[in-house]
Amino acid sequence: MKAVVLAGGSGTRLWPLSRTSKPKQFQKLTSNKTMFEEAMERINFLNPEDIYVATNKKFVQLVKKQAPTIPSENIIEEPALRDTASCIGLAAAVIAQKHPEEVMAVIYADHLIQERDEFVEKLKTAEKVANDQKSLNIIEVNAKFPNVNLGYVQVGDKIDEVDGSPILSFKKFTEKPDLETAKSFLESGDYLWNTGYYVWRVDVILEAYKNHLPDTYERLMRIQDAINTPEYEITLNTEYPECQKISIDYAIMEKVDPSTVRIIPADLGWSDIGTWHSLHEELTDSKDANLTRGQTLEIESQGSIIYNDDPNKTIVTVGLENLAIINTPDALLIVDKNKSQDVKKAVEKLKEEQENLL
Repeated sequence: MKAVVLAGGSGTRLWPLSRTSKPKQFQKLTSNKTMFEEAMERINFLNPEDIYVATNKKFVQLVKKQAPTIPSENIIEEPALRDTASCIGLAAAVIAQKHPEEVMAVIYADHLIQERDEFVEKLKTAEKVANDQKSLNIIEVNAKFPNVNLGYVQVGDKIDEVDGSPILSFKKFTEKPDLETAKSFLESGDYLWNTGYYVWRVDVILEAYKNHLPDTYERLMRIQDAINTPEYEITLNTEYPECQKISIDYAIMEKVDPSTVRIIPADLGWSDIGTWHSLHEELTDSKDANLTRGQTLEIESQGSIIYNDDPNKTIVTVGLENLAIINTPDALLIVDKNKSQDVKKAVEKLKEEQENLL
């Protein structure tokens, strides 16, 4: 199995700690290691030469610094932001050039997973299913609340069992439903959150690209043909930016025959850390607890996340509740924790007025 760690995102809702030059996956948000370092540690059962990292060109040096054992040729540079369909397709094409029938696992560098052993176990299960059934496999988790920022999969009956893990049939995807729909999904009991942890053979997924995203497929094949030639860089820089900008869920998974998809349920302690609110929720034992980092002092304050990234200051709070207070040497964010998804609006405004803070 080859693992591809996707590490090219921007994480604007976690500003001001997440910046364009060093986004959330390269920041220490959930522990004393960066989220990227945590993701790499999670898959260290694989040899370094079996791990690939797909990232934006400007983050290559961060990848090399934080994952020094990964071979340089396994760092896949994206010359443009073309969403997950193009990124995953490029990785599949690169791997298939050397290993045409290899199983490929898609791993995200900015997710929180608290049950590492379960994660590894399900990856190995998915690898077996991918080889045996040539199916498109997804490791999914139970929905804990009606989240409108995530995708959902509707599952069907149990169709198999591998290493004690049930393998479920797949019915359909729904990407980011409205609140009422998300509530109905939760009540039905047959919808799981879509983590995006795909495991499949590279030849199988590339055939799906050929059928459902043909223009992008042709461009990826031209890039693949240029690997290990003097024309690779110019071909990559010419073809990749012209690939369709679309998520793999919309481009491929919503179009494939549902009978070719297998769902592997897992209990991962998983969260797609996208906001300060979600970070607080995942890392505290109660909604009233404070989550702090750096030099802070809390007096009669509760339910807040207080991150101080400036060693020359101490943040003191008195009588505050449910705030996100994030301090860096050049910017301070104070926001109602329940509205932290709106930090993205502030980032858009800063693009117009103070782009140096991004």
